[in-house]
Formats: sequence, structure tokens, C-alpha cells
Amino acid sequence: MEIALRAVLMDWLGADPVLAAQLNAIVEEAPSRTSLPWLAIASSASTDWSCKTAPGREVRVALELHCRGETPDAAAFLITAIEARIEHLPRDQPTFQVVAVQFLRARAEQRGESHRAILLEYRFRLLAA
Repeated sequence: MEIALRAVLMDWLGADPVLAAQLNAIVEEAPSRTSLPWLAIASSASTDWSCKTAPGREVRVALELHCRGETPDAAAFLITAIEARIEHLPRDQPTFQVVAVQFLRARAEQRGESHRAILLEYRFRLLAA
């Protein structure tokens, strides 16, 4: 379910017109030659979340936004759009059902003169369809 969730999440984020217009790439891992800004899955991990009637997984996904900006709030618009899109991920998927989506934490750091990286970590609780 973890791999399927990653694929669904990338497709869902990429289909958003606001994000597609603002980001140069929405990919599963850091692109090697894409100009800023871009969004990628930094990591994911899963554990068992099964119940008596269905197999399940709890999947933690960390997304990393890389952008330019000289002020701490430079990426605020993009972060708000990403968070809103994730919260509205359709619950019924072909191979699983999303039972819960929970924001866990964020981390922001400046890398270099005007390069910023913002990490967003979420927990998804899934049951097999």
C-alpha cells in the first residue's frame, strides 16, 4: 500500500492546477536537473495497521519543497496549497481506502543564499479495498 499511496499522492498533487502552475516538478524523488521550485517525496515508511476484517498500513510520508526566497514566509503560499491538496485526497482509491490523513510536523531551513527547503510530514492510515 505504501508504493500505491506514493503514486496516488504524486498524481493528486500534480493534477492541482495551482501547484502545477507554480512548481517546476512534482516527483517521487529529488530531481537532478530541475530549477526551483520543486516538490518531491523525501522519504516514506509504513507499519501494520490491519484490523480483523482487512489488511491495513499506517504510512508516513515526508514531502520536501525546494524554493527560492529571502524571507521566512517566501513559500507560505505554496505550503498552504500543498497542505490543502493533501487534506482533500480522495478517500476511496482503487486498491485501498484512506481512513485518516494527519499532519505530523514541518521543518524549514535555509540552504545557501536564497535556497529554502521545507519538509512536511504526514501520516496516512489505509485499509485494503
